[in-house]
Amino acid sequence: MTTWWKKSLAGQFIVFILAALLMGQTIAFLISSRQREVAIRQAIEGDFVSRTVALSGVLQTVPNDMRRNVLIASSTGYARFWLSDGLPDPSSWYRTAKANLDLSIMDLITANNTELQAEPSIAGQPADGDESITSWQPFKAVDAIPGAQFVHFADQEGMGIAQRLHDGSWLNAAYYKETPPNLWSTQSMLSIGITAVILSIIGALVANRIARPLRELAVSAEALGRGEETSISPPGSPDDIRQLYEAFDRMQLRLRRFVDDRTRMLAAIGHDLRTPLTTLKLRAEFVQDPDLQQKILATVDEMQSMTEATLSFAKSEATSEPTRAVDLAALIGSLCDDLAELDYNVDFRDSDRISYRCRPDNLKRAVRNLIENALRYAGSAAVSVQIAADAIEIRVDDKGPGIPQTQCEQVFAPFYRLEDSRSRDTGGVGLGLSISRAIARQHGGDIVLSSNNPGLRAALLLPFA
Repeated sequence: MTTWWKKSLAGQFIVFILAALLMGQTIAFLISSRQREVAIRQAIEGDFVSRTVALSGVLQTVPNDMRRNVLIASSTGYARFWLSDGLPDPSSWYRTAKANLDLSIMDLITANNTELQAEPSIAGQPADGDESITSWQPFKAVDAIPGAQFVHFADQEGMGIAQRLHDGSWLNAAYYKETPPNLWSTQSMLSIGITAVILSIIGALVANRIARPLRELAVSAEALGRGEETSISPPGSPDDIRQLYEAFDRMQLRLRRFVDDRTRMLAAIGHDLRTPLTTLKLRAEFVQDPDLQQKILATVDEMQSMTEATLSFAKSEATSEPTRAVDLAALIGSLCDDLAELDYNVDFRDSDRISYRCRPDNLKRAVRNLIENALRYAGSAAVSVQIAADAIEIRVDDKGPGIPQTQCEQVFAPFYRLEDSRSRDTGGVGLGLSISRAIARQHGGDIVLSSNNPGLRAALLLPFA
């Protein structure tokens, strides 16, 4: 089953544009997410380091009993500060840092001391320590105050600084802040959504601009295939579409010239053949042997019939008759009435009004050939006009001997005649079905022969306009 978006050019445009947008945004986010994390972390670390340096300078000037309040006041949602007598080992410092970071600012105010015993775990970190912490590293960013050390933990999400003060105590600073990539934030999704809507509208407009002249060209091509005169003008579209229109006009002109030239050539041949055939007829009158004379005249008549039928077959493809809308049921009904008035056994089954654009005279000729075949070989014909699933069907049923299934296509070949049930004695020159099929195909349809059990059913199929 064809996917819905494959059925229209606009749908394919929109799907491909949105797919390209999604892929481009995803790749851009993946590339920029790492840079974003690094930039955010550097900004946080810079602020944290500046705060620590400033705090170490303040602590040098305040009394000892005020230091704890200054440390608590300097704490933020992701940073904690406390004092220790010496530089702690990394493992011990890490446990204390986890305990401090796990407490809120209010908990720090109510706590009795800064060397907390509780060791709650930082999110994503094991409770017994961080394996990435092995030793302190000199921190050059605060070389103005000698003895500063630093350490990273929690996969670079956390950082610790130990700064020696003038009185020999150590200022400990720790921060921990997750910086998730957060690629699909509300803001980014809203941005992608707005961009997708704008691109979809633009894609639909562009596709419609391309598809509109193509639809017009398809209608013109269908009309040309049905033998209608059609005239199209190149639209104000890109050069590719304009060149397609111009090529269609040139093709249409060549086809008309080809048909007209062939028709004129065959008409000239037919006209030229009439003179020698008439001469042969006159000379046959001087033949003394009556049997020979009759054979010569019969041969000349057959040649003349074939010539006239060939000219008729060629002219039927010239499509000189203009197309117009008619009521098919009334058109076929009038044909059957005319034949019935000539004492032919033709039964037309009334049907509802069916308006159809066609070349009425040519279509009547095609149906007349089918009816005459049925009358010639079965003595009667039942005609009906029906609307099938995908076409309008004109049926001509008879109760005659029928046609073998293997020859249902061969009988449409020009001058082909069956030797058994439809012999030379009762048949024509073998162009009736060929002419009927040529007319049907000029209307975009076809003729299909099938068994009527007994008899033959000839169905002339016309596509819906």
